[in-house]
Amino acid sequence: MRKVFQAELHQIGEGLIEISSLVNDAISKSTQAFATANLQAAQEVIAADARIDFLQNDLDERAIDVLALQGPVASDLRMIVGSLRMSASLERMGDLARHISQLTRLRFPQQVIPASLTATFAELAQLDILISEKVTELLDSRDLELVSDIMAAKAQISKLHRTVFQAMAAPEWQETAATTVDVTLASRYFERFGDHGVSVARKVSYLVTGEWQPEDFLTA
Repeated sequence: MRKVFQAELHQIGEGLIEISSLVNDAISKSTQAFATANLQAAQEVIAADARIDFLQNDLDERAIDVLALQGPVASDLRMIVGSLRMSASLERMGDLARHISQLTRLRFPQQVIPASLTATFAELAQLDILISEKVTELLDSRDLELVSDIMAAKAQISKLHRTVFQAMAAPEWQETAATTVDVTLASRYFERFGDHGVSVARKVSYLVTGEWQPEDFLTA
């Protein structure tokens, strides 16, 4: 029975890595579509999100079955409960990649954002992709040095997110109401993607150490 239980735990861990890998593909393709007004790539991201949703539901059902039938305790219980919460964050990251693609589709063939913010959003995209890649690596390796990398990238995203709103509040901002709404939504999507990446990283840290560290500790 113990071997079966450990196999079930391993499958749940592998499921998280699979979902995270799909999220990484989604944010990479979505941000490329966003930057180039690529409708086909945007449509592919939107369609592929159903696979992420399916895998999350399947993983959660398996985790709940293990809770009900195996009665895990201590570190095994942390693993199961943590997996349920991490799968929710990963699924939400997939949703946010889809939202970015939906903005691309909505404004096609025009760009979503004005030229004045192209460089800022390019940097936001790079940081989100970095976070996604490192989250996948972290889930596989449990190397806690990656947690600091993820937190540092999120700190940069937060700074860029603030500069976007500062630009829109400046007297020089002359864009239409529709563009202003699009920029607001897009910046929020990029910023929230990073938030969920941090959430996954902190839960992995908890699984490894058994201690829930405050955010400022992880960024130190």
